Amino acid sequence: MTKAPLPVRLYRSAANLVAPLAYRRVARKLKDQGTDPSRIPERMGHAAAGRPDGRLLWFHAASVGESLSVLRLIEQMGRDVPDLSFLITSGTATSAEIVGRRLPPRTQHQFAPLDALAAVTRFLTHWRPDAAIFVESELWPQMLLETHAAGIPIALINARISDRSARNWARFRTTAQYLMQHFTMIHCQDARTQAHMRSLGFIHATQGVNLKSLAGPLPYDDHALSQTTKTNGTRFVWLAASTHPGEDEIVLDAHRALLKERPDALLVIAPRHPERADDIERLIGDAGLLSARRSKFEPIKEQTQVYLADTLGEMGLWYRLCPLTCLCGSFSDVGGHNPYEPAYAGSAILHGPLYANFGDTYADLHAAGAAQQVADAQALGATITKLAQSPDELAKHRDTASAFAAAQSDELGSFAQTLSKALGLG
Repeated sequence: MTKAPLPVRLYRSAANLVAPLAYRRVARKLKDQGTDPSRIPERMGHAAAGRPDGRLLWFHAASVGESLSVLRLIEQMGRDVPDLSFLITSGTATSAEIVGRRLPPRTQHQFAPLDALAAVTRFLTHWRPDAAIFVESELWPQMLLETHAAGIPIALINARISDRSARNWARFRTTAQYLMQHFTMIHCQDARTQAHMRSLGFIHATQGVNLKSLAGPLPYDDHALSQTTKTNGTRFVWLAASTHPGEDEIVLDAHRALLKERPDALLVIAPRHPERADDIERLIGDAGLLSARRSKFEPIKEQTQVYLADTLGEMGLWYRLCPLTCLCGSFSDVGGHNPYEPAYAGSAILHGPLYANFGDTYADLHAAGAAQQVADAQALGATITKLAQSPDELAKHRDTASAFAAAQSDELGSFAQTLSKALGLG
């Protein structure tokens, strides 16, 4: 193994030096978000649970989306390798809460250790994983290097690199090559990432199925769906999913256009970050619309025009409830969000023009007729109004989206076997 480049050595020294300060900030944030105080020291590698007997496979993900994307993969690998247990680590309170409710058999969740030598060493000494899998772009140098130094094979799956990140990597090519050589397997979620990886010299990087396409439908509460559907009656209901700042105004303008033709229509806004709910509620009022708010247990009434779904872990409910979804993060530079979630729920998909994070996926969706792009608020309003007045056409879009999602799941078994073989588990 070559000597670590200077940027890596400098990073390691700095990360270890600032670890106590970083932990105080992280601990305060987790406490403010309601995390069980006994679990906060996990961020310094202090385990809050015992290691299971037998072989252990460690998945490390950044947050909610990345963590959820591997749950069905864990279920499949658990069926394929019955003596294997699993550990998922992530860094956010939201991911711990949501993933904790959906853990597959023989699976535990812990907060990831900070990228400091003491924390990572403590974590590895306790858990002793037989193999490790890093998900998407969650690459912490000390975590990677110390895991490799412990003789643990590591895979990078569902890797994603934006054009901007690729340019930054190219500026530090030697450092990038040094870090990435520690992976036994590199699986890219799209052709763009594979091209970037290979341009940097990672010839073993391969493109495969996007794990988010294999995640399956999100769970939902049957009773809540039944009650909400009954309350809405024959109203036309549509969803603005994962909105970001600047996008709420777009969907509200589109909804006002819809209300001219369908005065009883209801818009459900599910912001990507529920902590923005107060601001969104003010925007709804400024738009002259009447709202109710999920977190305040306010009921949907006949006069309610916008329902603010500002809770965590209920996206499966909103996708099932709404026959039409505008998937946001695509009218801003966020780069789009996971279209498989509404597709699995049978919700027709509209989206904006900015979706670089899922470029290949949207190309396939468009080719299959399973999603439609709109440019702005005016186009969004016109398209929603048209579909609201054409139930047969809307039903066709929903069926196409469902069929597209269902076709992806066939690849789960083969990917699990490839991964197990690469890590010496199968």
